[in-house]
Amino acid sequence: MERRRDAAREGERRGEREREIESDRERERAREREREIESEREREREREREREREKEREREREREREREREREREREREGERRGVEDSGAVRRREAQVRIGREWRSGRERERRSEHLAMTLPSRRATL
Repeated sequence: MERRRDAAREGERRGEREREIESDRERERAREREREIESEREREREREREREREKEREREREREREREREREREREREGERRGVEDSGAVRRREAQVRIGREWRSGRERERRSEHLAMTLPSRRATL
């Protein structure tokens, strides 16, 4: 009789320990899921910040293009005020300078990109 009660109590204690262990595991799994969710949220926030930075860069490029157009209009007005007739040669020369500047800036971007590709290990494999 005494042994049966002892065995029953031992079984209860073993069952409690197993339930506690399982409960601890479940809490750990819940914490891990919460960490994964928070990590994904942080990645999404970073992507959103990057999109905002890209939009701002695009707005800045547009403002620069607008400033360039305004400078061009100002040069034209200045030429008209002086009564100087712009010859085709002058326009062609300005176009060549502008094209050269754009080409060089594009070439510079390409060169920087190539440099990064050669120096960053993650990109090196893609080349």
